[in-house]
Amino acid sequence: MAKKDKRIDAYISKSAGFAKPILKHFRELVHKACPDTEETIKWGFPHFNYKGNMLCGMASFKQHCSIGFWKASLMSDAKTLIAKAKTEEAMGHLGKITSLKDLPKDSVLIKYIKEGMKLNDAGIKLPPRKKTSSKDLDIPAYFMTALKKNKKALTTFENFSPGQKKEYVLWVTDAKTEETRNSRLKQAVEWMSEGKIRNWKYVKC
Repeated sequence: MAKKDKRIDAYISKSAGFAKPILKHFRELVHKACPDTEETIKWGFPHFNYKGNMLCGMASFKQHCSIGFWKASLMSDAKTLIAKAKTEEAMGHLGKITSLKDLPKDSVLIKYIKEGMKLNDAGIKLPPRKKTSSKDLDIPAYFMTALKKNKKALTTFENFSPGQKKEYVLWVTDAKTEETRNSRLKQAVEWMSEGKIRNWKYVKC
């Protein structure tokens, strides 16, 4: 019998109406593909572990849900999964999910889950992240000019770790159009003036 965490039951019940069927469906698929999965809450979101290591997770927000696979970068569809996350600026690897129709076929999801299981079975771990140095970060002049116009934002940025600085800089500089870049820069300054990291929404939801 599947072992379920009551905290995840509570998380789903408190989620928006559109999100409940998505979360319930993915949860059922995880248990179907991986009967030995262990449910938990990590970083405020439902996660599924397998053999002591993270397997995948899911989350709901005001207007969308996200699903992520812990070792997506090592999976056969790594390029597709990571590209999807970057393109749609979603926390997970399947883009912003607003209904069951946005999910891949069950067979595809089960394939991803089982692939994650095989990686855990083999004891394969994610490569360590490279430490980011402030010296390695190329901060555009326009970025700093905008920060200097807001003392609170500048102070927050200066107190960030190199990794936190990089998240903001890359978000702004990766914009494909000048309009998008300016919009992101304005939003970044506003968030930093409030002392927020780039992904503050995901940490506090």
